[in-house]
Amino acid sequence: MKRPEEVIIRPIITEKSNRLMEDAKKYTFEVAMDATKHEIKHAIKTLFGVKVLKVNTMIVKPRKRRVFGKFRRYGYTKAYKKAIVTIDPSQEIDLSKVR
Repeated sequence: MKRPEEVIIRPIITEKSNRLMEDAKKYTFEVAMDATKHEIKHAIKTLFGVKVLKVNTMIVKPRKRRVFGKFRRYGYTKAYKKAIVTIDPSQEIDLSKVR
């Protein structure tokens, strides 16, 4: 099993994820591509000391982006795995602990 620091890469902070944090106690993280739901659950429990109720994962596909320069060129964003973690409603995660 991997170390928790290798599984959780960074929190994803967007308007939608902030709304999920406040309303439903769901936190969004970018995780390693080969991480399983059990590894993600264990990593969140170890790093933050909270009870994890549910883990949903998805792979975010790369999107085409325009690269500015002398010529018109296109590049792609990176693909990554995203995990939405539901925790116990009485607990909270302090995201300042994550890198």
